[in-house]
Amino acid sequence: MTLRFYDTATASVRDFEPVHPGEARLYYCGATVQGMPHIGHVRSALVFDLLARWLEFRGHRVTTVRNVTDIDDKILANAAASFDPDYTGDHPREPWWALAYRFEQVFNAAYDAIGIARPTYEPRATGHVPEMHALIRALVDAGHAYPAPDGSGDVYFDVRSWARYGELTHQSVDDMQDAPDADPRGKRDPRDFALWKGHKAGEPETARWDSPWGAGRPGWHLECSAMAGKYLGEHFDIHGGGLDLRFPHHENELAQSAAAGQRFANFWLHNGLVTSAGEKMSKSIGNTVSPADMLAAARPLAVRYYLGQAHYRSVLDYRPTSLTEAAAAVERVESFLRHAADSGLDLAWTPADVPAAFQEAMDDDLNVPQALAALHEAVRAGNSALADGGDPSAPARAVRAMTDVLGLTGLMDLGGAGGNAAEHAALDALVRSLLAQREQARAAKDWARADAIRDELAAAGVAVRDGADGAAWSVA
Repeated sequence: MTLRFYDTATASVRDFEPVHPGEARLYYCGATVQGMPHIGHVRSALVFDLLARWLEFRGHRVTTVRNVTDIDDKILANAAASFDPDYTGDHPREPWWALAYRFEQVFNAAYDAIGIARPTYEPRATGHVPEMHALIRALVDAGHAYPAPDGSGDVYFDVRSWARYGELTHQSVDDMQDAPDADPRGKRDPRDFALWKGHKAGEPETARWDSPWGAGRPGWHLECSAMAGKYLGEHFDIHGGGLDLRFPHHENELAQSAAAGQRFANFWLHNGLVTSAGEKMSKSIGNTVSPADMLAAARPLAVRYYLGQAHYRSVLDYRPTSLTEAAAAVERVESFLRHAADSGLDLAWTPADVPAAFQEAMDDDLNVPQALAALHEAVRAGNSALADGGDPSAPARAVRAMTDVLGLTGLMDLGGAGGNAAEHAALDALVRSLLAQREQARAAKDWARADAIRDELAAAGVAVRDGADGAAWSVA
């Protein structure tokens, strides 16, 4: 079966034909590191981790880029609030760049805990200002952008100048909401969005860069276009992100990149949102769930299985029993593999061991629910063979192949017969889940909880070392 994906831009499922034969180039939007991650962030990263794994299985050399937005209005506001004499929140008093870096590490700890592979490149917005200037210059020269006439230093994209504006979300310009990303006084049209934001009085001097239009900082939408173009070229295969990013973020990315003469992404893939008992998660309602909450309630294996089990385009609903049900399902798979390993079976596999039903499901717009049905069917066949004295070799290899492709094996406890690599992978997953909770505690200034986790690890013989790239561990 041909590999096919649903493309938001055409609202259809299309055959995947790589821009560069044998390669697959994927960009997906990462975190704006203003605060703690929520499970929607982790679900999105997991969706594109699964996509990259499947593209690799299908023989493509995959390049993934996940950006970090480390300069933003909310980052500046949260950092400024920590210096307010009346501030009583949990954030420490720190400059904006330190706050951004601290939360970047919290995000990475959450990704690591459930086995989401690090991307090929993870660029930060603040490291790519020259590329952003070049893109703005190209848009101004082409008549699609203009400096604000009010002396603010702002530069805006002129949405009326680009006839294709609205093509991603299939909207008319006249039906769109105003762009809220900058003061509208210098705009020709309230829907024009900021490419460059002039420096304002009271903002940190460290949050400004010189530019031909005045000192300031980049607009959010511009950052992703510049970084995608730098690392993947002007024409690449897939741009992804959460459904909530379609408008205005991805619509504006597409408009400014295309208006600058780029073909940009062949496919736009968007994952569904996460709800709580059927309701949108909201801090005001008090129904939000963090990665740390989930990792405190269940093993990383169950968390990964739960977040990845639904079709990526569907809404994933979290309920009190969700992790218990996910753990029961995936631990049946783990138990079979452990028994197969204890029986001395060779679990080394080749692509031919992956069932056709699994391959057809994954080829069909990454249909993980159907792929999991094939996985569980192979487990049933293997358990029947073990119980009846038959030969479970073929289903065992199939199950191991599928759990490897889905990124589950490294989070499993396959016992001593699983080999040292499996043991270390399981231990690593457990330790990293605790380190993720410790990082959450440190970010919230709950030093007692952070120290308690470190002491718990030390008592188990695990030494923790804090460094610039986060915490590392070793057996003491």
